[in-house]
Amino acid sequence: GSVWPEAGAPFRVGLINLRASDEACVVACEALYGRLNGAGIECLYDDSDDSAGAKFARMDLIGLPWQIVIGPRGVKAGTVELKDRKSGAREELSAESALARLAG
Repeated sequence: GSVWPEAGAPFRVGLINLRASDEACVVACEALYGRLNGAGIECLYDDSDDSAGAKFARMDLIGLPWQIVIGPRGVKAGTVELKDRKSGAREELSAESALARLAG
């Protein structure tokens, strides 16, 4: 789908909680959501109970420039997935590194 340019996007980042019923995922997502907003990075947080596929489809349709995906495996490993929608590049990194990349 199409992707908003960063300057015109209603939100820069779509934060996707892959498992809204998992307490560790909720804690990780809410912490990162607060830090993103605190850094002035507009973020749309999807904590719905929908399937992962539905969440990805919705975020792709909205066309935000960046996606951060947090799921149970990443929480255990201490990582998030950062996706650049324009290039399609995906990277597993710490939440701190993802925040630094977006703030930079």
